Amino acid sequence: MNEEILINVTPRETRVAMVENGVLQELFIERTSRRGLVGNIYRGKVVRVLPGMQAAFIDIGRERTAFLHASDIIGRTKNGNGSGNGNTENGKSTDNIVDLLHQGQELLVQVVKDPLGSKGARLTTHLSVAARFLVYMPGEDHIGVSQKIEDEAERQRLRDLLMTLSEELGTGGYIVRTVADGVSEQELRADVEFLHKLWEEIQEREKTCSPGTLVHGDLSLVMRTMRDQVDIDVEKVRIDSRENYERAKKFASKFIPAMADRIEYYPGERPIFDLYGIEDEIQKALSRKVQLKSGGYLIVDQTEALTTIDVNTGAFVGHRNLEETIFKTNLEATLAIARQLRLRNLGGIIILDFIDMTDASHREQVMRALEKNLERDKAKSHICEVSGLGLVEMTRKRTRESLEHVLCEPCPCCEGRGSVRTAETVCYEVFRELIRESRQYETEQFLVLASQEVVDLMLDEESAGVAELEEFIGRPIRFQVESLYTQEQFDVVLM
Repeated sequence: MNEEILINVTPRETRVAMVENGVLQELFIERTSRRGLVGNIYRGKVVRVLPGMQAAFIDIGRERTAFLHASDIIGRTKNGNGSGNGNTENGKSTDNIVDLLHQGQELLVQVVKDPLGSKGARLTTHLSVAARFLVYMPGEDHIGVSQKIEDEAERQRLRDLLMTLSEELGTGGYIVRTVADGVSEQELRADVEFLHKLWEEIQEREKTCSPGTLVHGDLSLVMRTMRDQVDIDVEKVRIDSRENYERAKKFASKFIPAMADRIEYYPGERPIFDLYGIEDEIQKALSRKVQLKSGGYLIVDQTEALTTIDVNTGAFVGHRNLEETIFKTNLEATLAIARQLRLRNLGGIIILDFIDMTDASHREQVMRALEKNLERDKAKSHICEVSGLGLVEMTRKRTRESLEHVLCEPCPCCEGRGSVRTAETVCYEVFRELIRESRQYETEQFLVLASQEVVDLMLDEESAGVAELEEFIGRPIRFQVESLYTQEQFDVVLM
């Protein structure tokens, strides 16, 4: 399979596209003003304990307090002294929340789920720090190996090596990542030593940090991609930022030398996402309707409680009989559904409404095809069999907001029944259009016509970005409000 990773970097936003056989499969977006929190470690302070929910709200210095459930508390946090002996089961506390935490208590917590909608971040006291091949868990004592490493002899070899290294270099638990398949003892040792030094630094920082402050932040999106996504199956990594290309090249030379020659700097005038048609795919991913090649289509609806995906035959009439037409449409839909789940980053409860099939063997084949197409998805999912109503219920782990929630906001014109791209998203689209126009046309200055919200954002919060862009393209930029424009509409005029 031809896998490529495309990285588009601008001063205010970084986007990473995972492309397989020329088709966009997954998209990661990180904005300077709103970086993800997953993996960050904070010195938190308990502001409220809720016995009825067996949970507590923790102040980590963010706008909304974060949520910590009793099941995510290690017994050692009992009484706030880091050495409690609360009852535990499978490494998790079984004590009542009021026996483990009290208001005003301070403790180290890690974000496992970004704030979603009106909910604050989800926390755990089961701290972990990641390197290229390993995840280190200071509060644990077991060694786990990724299920995707299937060779039992290799799994045992890695487990034995880690047991030896942990006895030699210090206590703690480890998870061996998929990319560790076949690595040498020297490479594992380097990871263990790095992780122990990192944990020592975190402990030192904790001593001087006040409550509600960040103790350890995860890597930037570009470097997380190099650490978590790049492996020997990736044929090419293309980056349009010279600075980030150099950092990625240095990382690869040290940790994945086999990949160093596959990392390329893209200096082309045409934007890298335009070159691969990524921008068009992003726009399609924000639409309710997903067209299938046969003529059938999917309808994707996101709600607060769950996501529904409806399969329809549409213009596909088949060649033999109705049952065969339905079966082929459902079979094709399984591939499209698996892709849409990854691309839109849909999580939580998902209901799949396949077209009703009377043949039991057809239902079985569709279910197996769905499971197979989901194998490449790194997010954990669980699929139930077809229900009595002909629906397939499934869950998919959600750690960050969906693509629609990142790029869009509830539409003020329809009272939230639909969505439009945010002023921030339109602002960055204007930036990209200005760069595109500056490379194609010679002009003294540019005039941007946009809605009041977009122009206000450009002249206020994004003024620094505008100044950087003017310096980059070597021409001044003027803005004019068009009262009849919607928030998504804008024009760039050559002056």
